[in-house]
Amino acid sequence: MQSLRSAVQGLAVGLFPARCLGCGRRGQPLCHACEPSLALVEGPVCSRCALPRWNDRDCRGCKGLPAALATVRGVYVYQGAARAAVHRLKFRGDRALAPWMSARLATAARQHPLQADLVVPVPLASDRLRERGYNQALLLAADVPAATGGTLADSVLVRESRPAQRTLAAAERRQNLRGAFHCPEPALVAGKRVVLVDDVMTTGSTLAECARALHAAGAARVMALVFARDV
Repeated sequence: MQSLRSAVQGLAVGLFPARCLGCGRRGQPLCHACEPSLALVEGPVCSRCALPRWNDRDCRGCKGLPAALATVRGVYVYQGAARAAVHRLKFRGDRALAPWMSARLATAARQHPLQADLVVPVPLASDRLRERGYNQALLLAADVPAATGGTLADSVLVRESRPAQRTLAAAERRQNLRGAFHCPEPALVAGKRVVLVDDVMTTGSTLAECARALHAAGAARVMALVFARDV
């Protein structure tokens, strides 16, 4: 069933090119006229959590992150066209956006170099994967290995089924994901530099739990690269 759904979705992508995230015209994910609506995450930005940082006081974004997560790189602010891209890919099955979004992630990884041994897309639980038919983080990770020097490793993390994060408050999100991820084969991770890839970072709970699991499995350094960062 999943393979049939994926085939149908793939055919739809070919028959119906992406609509512009700004004006809705078909042909490309974002036309030249609407490009300015895509806001970059740019300085001064905290190098660890990718939130704007205007002084030397304790960073509000870093407080909720574990030591296991060394740094986060956010490409775009989670608003406007970037928010629309995430929602259309994740909730509306618009996979025609994925190659464009992945290329943007790879460009960011090259401009401010991220070096990795493994590129790990944040996994979906098996029931959510069956329901959606694809893992959007895996699609977004497609171009990142070439930009980081790493190898795509989409099976080193496994996710248990939990209630959807978007339905929960921030504190509930952290509790909901405690222990939800694990590495079934730690030897594949031990001593490796890992870049996690996901579509969006809001509270950071998902990336934090992924990083904890990878660190527990022996990863030397865990970083994250996300298409959009909620600021």
